[in-house]
Amino acid sequence: MPKVDLLNIAGERVGEIELKDEVFGIEPNVPVLHQVVKAQLANKRQGTQSAKTRSEVRGGGRKPWRQKGTGRARQGSIRAPQWIKGGVVFAPKPRDYRQAIPKKVKRLAIKSALSSKVLDNEIIVLDQLSLEVPKTREMVSILNNIHAGGKALIVLAEKNENVEKSVRNIPNVQTLLVNTLNVYDVLKYDKLVLTKDAVALIEEVYV
Repeated sequence: MPKVDLLNIAGERVGEIELKDEVFGIEPNVPVLHQVVKAQLANKRQGTQSAKTRSEVRGGGRKPWRQKGTGRARQGSIRAPQWIKGGVVFAPKPRDYRQAIPKKVKRLAIKSALSSKVLDNEIIVLDQLSLEVPKTREMVSILNNIHAGGKALIVLAEKNENVEKSVRNIPNVQTLLVNTLNVYDVLKYDKLVLTKDAVALIEEVYV
């Protein structure tokens, strides 16, 4: 089982925590990670882009000049794509970009992402994370204490408004609950900060 130092909010080592191999100790499956991230980004697309083809543009019903004898190129409509105000060739139309991913593949991808963080020493476990009042300055200090001052993802076991509000104005730092954990965000941030309770809940869900 991989072992990680257990820190307090002052950045001091207060113990050690063992992470379960089934979740944090597998060999990361890179093709599955790629598939799930690609699907997740595709599912975010609205798919509302639209442009008009030559059949939908107003006008152009009459042939602009006769076929032969004018010395000009033959034209059938002033709304053909090569004309100003003409239609668009292969115009984009509203469509659904959603990609379905099997549950087993999603679970494997989450485990692979978490395991990759452990392998790269980019995971930090706190014994607890709580603030009496929302305070951005205090949260910045905590992140600096635990050496997570860059891009960091904080995963909580349950909703904590004081922590969430304190993080809100810090650039490149985000909070997530365990039930909203996803592959893209885990891989996007340099440091993954978990509370001890969040680790227990993740292992309960994904083992």
